[in-house]
Amino acid sequence: MASFHYAFKVKDIESTREFYVDILGCKEGRSTETWIDFDFFENQLSAHISDNFPELDYCGKVDGISVPIPHFGCLLDKDKFERIQKNLESEKINFVVKPQKRYEGKVGEQLTMFVFDFSGNPLEFKSFSNPDEIFK
Repeated sequence: MASFHYAFKVKDIESTREFYVDILGCKEGRSTETWIDFDFFENQLSAHISDNFPELDYCGKVDGISVPIPHFGCLLDKDKFERIQKNLESEKINFVVKPQKRYEGKVGEQLTMFVFDFSGNPLEFKSFSNPDEIFK
């Protein structure tokens, strides 16, 4: 198994469940009154309630676009990427970086988009045109 586990802060369980289950389509795992787990595209996310959120830094410069650091996300095939994009658009979720193709015609060509979850956590979704180029 080559998946990861990531624990992060959220404002509340209800809106977190709405974003990750209802909008992104993640399966809910275990939960208590203070945390909830999700199957985030075969990776384990653990969302823990907090009221202490650090300020984001838009120091990431990728292909001329400033992106929020830290952020997390997932590499998806094109069909899943497009499904997530449609779900986000139908729910009128604002994009930090609108869906677009990055590095077009070059090694590492990819679709990408950034959004904030309902607690303000930035997420990036990517879909590489050629998965063999993920680390090139």
